[in-house]
Amino acid sequence: MHAWPASEVPALPGKGRDLRIHDTATDGLVTLDPGPVARIYVCGITPYDATHMGHAATYNAFDLVQRVWLDTKRQVHYVQNVTDVDDPLLERANRDGHDWTELAERETALFREDMIALRMLPPRHYIGAVEAIPGIVPLVERLRDAGAAYELEGDVYFSVESDPHFGEVSRLDAEAMRLLSAERGGDPERPGKKNPLDPMLWMAAREGEPSWDGGSLGRGRPGWHIECVAIALDHLGMGFDVQGGGSDLAFPHHEMGASHAQALTGEHPFAKAYVHAGMVALDGAKMSKSKGNLVFVSKLRRDGVDPAAIRLALLSHHYRADWEWTDAVLQEAVERVGRWRAAVSRPDGPSADALVEEIRAALADDLDAPSALAAVDRWAALQQAEGGTDEGAPGLVSRAVDALLGVAL
Repeated sequence: MHAWPASEVPALPGKGRDLRIHDTATDGLVTLDPGPVARIYVCGITPYDATHMGHAATYNAFDLVQRVWLDTKRQVHYVQNVTDVDDPLLERANRDGHDWTELAERETALFREDMIALRMLPPRHYIGAVEAIPGIVPLVERLRDAGAAYELEGDVYFSVESDPHFGEVSRLDAEAMRLLSAERGGDPERPGKKNPLDPMLWMAAREGEPSWDGGSLGRGRPGWHIECVAIALDHLGMGFDVQGGGSDLAFPHHEMGASHAQALTGEHPFAKAYVHAGMVALDGAKMSKSKGNLVFVSKLRRDGVDPAAIRLALLSHHYRADWEWTDAVLQEAVERVGRWRAAVSRPDGPSADALVEEIRAALADDLDAPSALAAVDRWAALQQAEGGTDEGAPGLVSRAVDALLGVAL
């Protein structure tokens, strides 16, 4: 599976700062110190509807992570998956009378278009669950053979008790985990499981559903969590720098994935930091496909909304905050991009050297994009009120906003 073309990231004078970011597993800020190549895995979409503002906010957050790292003169090895076979996708295809593969391909293509429009930097490896199956099967077999997994009526389950570090990512108690498992794709009430929280690794073939050769596992398809583990281990290895996604992935997805990997390798941790973006609401409820209360990037683009304004609307909220999408949020972003473009269109202006450092400092401090935007606002207001004599300032501001915030002026 291919990703999308990368927009050019302008080079800036000087060097950026190391990123300090909130780690869910420790519930505190950690300073990331990757080697020359920073490694990040961000969980991708299940392509039965793409791309709503909740998706966009999440991928915007991890795009900022990449940009901060690039500004420190590191390379970035970014991996993202596509869950192109799963129950929600199959259910949507059946509901609408579509072939599930065609639905997945169409929505993935639309997602790529949205990512291009929003200037999200692409992953180096963009891997679908289906194409990862040959690498998933041996991992499930290894877990089973090591006693970390067991069979139940043809299905294979992971035993959470096989990982002594289980629970360290989300830091939830057993009852909270059980409730979330039931809400987020688990089956804690299924009889015969060793532990209600045990997640499925391999689902035996069901009539009328797609299945693949699973070797000694029999025909079937992979569970959700092992998909990302197989892809991450293959392309990044253990102990990569950041595991990212929305806050609703901390449990069960990231918790289970970490335990799968740790049981497979005997190493800990799976990722050095677990970073989670907040949820975006609409009309008082979390924006989600199941509720249908969605604002789509593609619909806004068709309505003529500037993608730069969409991105600024996302950046105006801290990535960890839960917030609500409104017409006022978008209108404020439209006005902001207009002010910024007017400011950088002049032949000279106030010196921007300090501004670049302000943006760098804000982003290095747990991706504080709202403070970075406020700094650019102040420069633009000074430009409007007093102007300046630095002929290179408008160009430097334009390049910095592009390189660090992903907004093309």
